[in-house]
Amino acid sequence: MNTIDAKLLQKAFLAGAGSLEAKKEWINELNVFPVPDGDTGTNMTLTIMSAAKEVAAIEEPDMKALAKAISSGSLRGARGNSGVILSQLFRGFTKEIKEHQEIDREVLANAMVRATETAYKAVMKPKEGTILTVAKGMSQKALELVDQTDDILDFCEKIIAEGDYVLSQTPEMLPVLKQAGVVDSGGQGLMQVVKGCLDGLKGKEVGLVSENAGTAPQAAARREDARPLDTAQLDTSDIRFGYCTEFIINTEKEFTEKNEHEFKAYLEELGDSIVVVADEDVVKVHVHTNHPGLAFEKALTYGSLSRMKVDNMREEHEERLIKDASRIAAEQKGKEEAGESKKAEEPRKPSGFIAVSVGEGLTEIFKGIGADYLIEGGQTMNPSTEDILTAIDQVNADEIFIFPNNKNIILAAQQAAGLAEGKKITVVPSKTVPQGITALINFMPDLSTEDNLENMTAEMGKVKTGQVTYAVRKTNIDGMDIEEGDIMAIGDHGMLAVEKSVNAAALKALEAMIDEESELATIYYGAEVDEASAQKLFEQAQEKFAGVEIELQNGGQPVYYYMISVE
Repeated sequence: MNTIDAKLLQKAFLAGAGSLEAKKEWINELNVFPVPDGDTGTNMTLTIMSAAKEVAAIEEPDMKALAKAISSGSLRGARGNSGVILSQLFRGFTKEIKEHQEIDREVLANAMVRATETAYKAVMKPKEGTILTVAKGMSQKALELVDQTDDILDFCEKIIAEGDYVLSQTPEMLPVLKQAGVVDSGGQGLMQVVKGCLDGLKGKEVGLVSENAGTAPQAAARREDARPLDTAQLDTSDIRFGYCTEFIINTEKEFTEKNEHEFKAYLEELGDSIVVVADEDVVKVHVHTNHPGLAFEKALTYGSLSRMKVDNMREEHEERLIKDASRIAAEQKGKEEAGESKKAEEPRKPSGFIAVSVGEGLTEIFKGIGADYLIEGGQTMNPSTEDILTAIDQVNADEIFIFPNNKNIILAAQQAAGLAEGKKITVVPSKTVPQGITALINFMPDLSTEDNLENMTAEMGKVKTGQVTYAVRKTNIDGMDIEEGDIMAIGDHGMLAVEKSVNAAALKALEAMIDEESELATIYYGAEVDEASAQKLFEQAQEKFAGVEIELQNGGQPVYYYMISVE
């Protein structure tokens, strides 16, 4: 085989997506810290799935159409650092191939180099020993081999062999990987994609990726001082509209900016979670509504419809809430008429705030300190670039500050900021929820955007964060032996404690975090800790750290029994 045409590239890409999906849980388990929120495999799978759906929908592919589907789909579907970097690799790769009818070895090598360069530029401080290093190793090998073989399959096999070798060396580049006894999870995910692509080129049949490629990890297992999640209360409790409705409008005439505003306004009367993305002669639409048919009928006035999809978002035990949605909407409308105007009718604010939150208690805290829009996500399921763009669209403000509150969401937030139009977007690099809370509290309306960012970042730097969860595997980190099921307290820079009891681990964490300069410690207890256990910890902390003010808050977060901040 000397070249790859569009039809074969389509097959190879879908095979790569299928290969990653099949191994996502294994990749999740390659976390350095053996915590139950491993999400690299899930994030990368959801990212490539977003592109795979668009690629699979092309009946007669050409290189330009494939390039657009791969780049656009992965860019908007990107989740987590690994997913954003994967989307940037695809973006660079497709920029190189889109003008060619067929891909030969030289085009493939140049595309790999461009992919690597694009991904490195997207990361502010690239770190070696990661997915970036694996991508660079393969692209350099491709340039070296381009004149050494005529067979593109042989060419790809040798590149992949180099990728496997570079991946095996990642623990030598990052001591934390070596200590944990794992290779880089993002690099492993990339190798699954390229190996799947090679299988596709060779004609191996790979099943199309599943609709539910990424599901949130199970909530933490019960411990002696924990209680099970009340899923009936938590699941989709804030959703008033029961049907997730998605479709594409194949426009028959120009879809103008006026058409877009008109259509969005109509959808706002039907539901929420609205996304309308116009792209040349197609318009991608997403809305949560109780009346999908009305959305379809209105859309038909702009053109024909395709890829129509309606999902009931609730289980049977939530059907009563769906039936009550009209009543809830009517009550809400009455409140609005009494004085609570719709956001669209409110005066545009100078500044708005979006925060990523998980847990009912933490969400209420963010609302109480001024957050305009809360994105459900965080440790168990990182929001996508598209999710963040949707949030930006919902906040009626000239400038918007985004608080990711998780180091694995910062890149996706920055990517969304780059795609947003008509508003000034600033990403505050908060890596934890306590940092985000502190940053938002320290916003000063009279300061400029730049001065506010500098001030909030400085205040975040004064906050220490600890999180208490359980270990999913045996390992040794920071000189601490960890057995599966042990309770770990993890700080900003490593392990704080390993215990057999949740409260004992939390106390040890407080002991490690509090020093002579500490003034305030806040304990946020999670969904699996009952109030009595949390109160007991609070009293023990007050007694042990008499010189520090201690606060107890119901965070309601999953996976982490306690989240602790010290400042």
